[in-house]
Amino acid sequence: MNNIRRLLQYVKPYKSLVVGNIVANILMAIFTIVSIPAIIPFLEILFDRAPKFSEAPEWAWNISGIIDYCKYSFSQLIKTEGKEYALGAICLIIVFIFFFKNLFRYLSLFFMAPVRNGIVRDIRQQLFSKMMHLPLSYFSDERKGDLMSRITADVQEVEWSILNVLEVIFREPLIIFGCLLVMLYISPSLTVFVFVLFLFTALIIGGIGKTLRKKSSIAQEKLGNLVSIIEEGLSGLRIIKGFSAERYQEDKFQEENDTYRNTLTQLLRRRDLSSPLSEFLGIAVVAVLLWYGSRLVFGGEMEAENFFAFIFAFFNIITPAKSFSKAYYNIQKGLAAVDRIDLIQNANIKIADRPNAVNIETFEKSIEYRNVSFAYGNGDVNVLKKIQLNIPKGKVLALVGPSGSGKTTLADLLPRLFDVTEGQLLIDGKDIREYTLESLRALFGIVSQEPILFNDSIYNNIAFGMEGVSEAAIIEAARIANAHDFIADMEHGYQTNIGDRGDKLSGGQRQRITIARAVLKNPPILILDEATSSLDSASEQLVQEALSKLMANRTSIVIAHRLSTIQHADEIIVMQEGEILERGTHLELLERGGAYRKLVDLQGMG
Repeated sequence: MNNIRRLLQYVKPYKSLVVGNIVANILMAIFTIVSIPAIIPFLEILFDRAPKFSEAPEWAWNISGIIDYCKYSFSQLIKTEGKEYALGAICLIIVFIFFFKNLFRYLSLFFMAPVRNGIVRDIRQQLFSKMMHLPLSYFSDERKGDLMSRITADVQEVEWSILNVLEVIFREPLIIFGCLLVMLYISPSLTVFVFVLFLFTALIIGGIGKTLRKKSSIAQEKLGNLVSIIEEGLSGLRIIKGFSAERYQEDKFQEENDTYRNTLTQLLRRRDLSSPLSEFLGIAVVAVLLWYGSRLVFGGEMEAENFFAFIFAFFNIITPAKSFSKAYYNIQKGLAAVDRIDLIQNANIKIADRPNAVNIETFEKSIEYRNVSFAYGNGDVNVLKKIQLNIPKGKVLALVGPSGSGKTTLADLLPRLFDVTEGQLLIDGKDIREYTLESLRALFGIVSQEPILFNDSIYNNIAFGMEGVSEAAIIEAARIANAHDFIADMEHGYQTNIGDRGDKLSGGQRQRITIARAVLKNPPILILDEATSSLDSASEQLVQEALSKLMANRTSIVIAHRLSTIQHADEIIVMQEGEILERGTHLELLERGGAYRKLVDLQGMG
């Protein structure tokens, strides 16, 4: 119930449309309730089944008074104009009633359509925004495909299963309530009898509906696994083909696909039981009602015409009750999707601005790691241990060491991709957690080992995240990054689409575009994470030239495996198992003959 209440919070921006929907539903319910009962008294008079009114009854503001006055008016119409004219008037009234009934039915759907679609859009937008602000540690514990399934399939399930029945929730109770009033007016005792029967059937339907939510949750989880396998298969297609693993991947997908099918079949069988079950139970109630009501008629406790009017009113309840029970089943199914969405919505954003965070406009003095330790998640093992480090403005710091020694983690702490577990990380003498995230990250330009590009034009990839950038500035950034010549040679130049993750470009070309992006941002601090390690010699030379231009007059932190690229660094830090093993310039470390000297000898630089 709390999930439904929270879901309905999204309705607030659409209050006027919801009010229009409710008004239309009320009017539709009124025309539905009065559609046939309003005609029966006139037909009885027309076909001489009831006496005509010769004198005007006393007017009264109640149902009996209104009906009697209408009967009198109709009797006068027959007397003055004849039966054929009166019959034509009845036909026009029927057309009038059903026209407005269906008009208001359409209007109720007309008003609800933008509400449903708007809520789905809002939920999807909030989910994506939340994902963009969640820390990287959150995604290391989640499957990308499952997250994609939640923002697409689960949100769609919310529309199909919950929002799609909002009009039923608003409309059907009105019709049921109106018909109950008619039934109470005719026979209160018989209405109480029917109400007890309905309670019994509601308990049966409710008991079956409870199992839907659990089954639906399993089905949505299986769909998430399917999307994960698809995403991994498309991303790793080159490796799959290279290892002739197509059959293995197909079998893996088929196994998960079959499991999803079986789970979904069980789910749909339970859901599809709602309509026939509710109809059968409704007819069973009608049978009992006919038996009980007929006994009242035979015993002279109730008029036959009143009993038939009661039966008609009851039949008007069955269809909305069936829709309502089906809506209940759908809501149970949809709540499972809401639960999965909530796992993202309620995820804790561990890295966020402090209440009194301030902007940092410029970088003036130094970066300092003061006794910094770091561990991922809730792990007890520190990836970094008691790091003490000072990087003055304008200096180049190189980080070297074996894989897993903590080099990338040390750099990732600076833009607060992760927060330190112990100690402090300071910029210009102030803990970086005291700065706003946006202003802090504006200080950094990052060029990683794997170029991160998007399925868009070269122009938009270079200008990524920056507004109001001129074309001349983008071209100049590309020139500095040694990228302008190959871009100019392309058919559409800077407007060329580079495909998914830049697959239409070579590795060196992709890297130079990421460097152009960093040049355009013009950050005071650079983080270069093995930016040339995956390139061939020719590409490496072009990229290295671009990096040298980029690093000019900037504070740079360079993570490198190829030691030839960092010989001229102001300080080289040799790391091992999260600790600083050695530090100094290239020549100083060579003279010591320690770990750095061994790395140099292994690469044939000695």
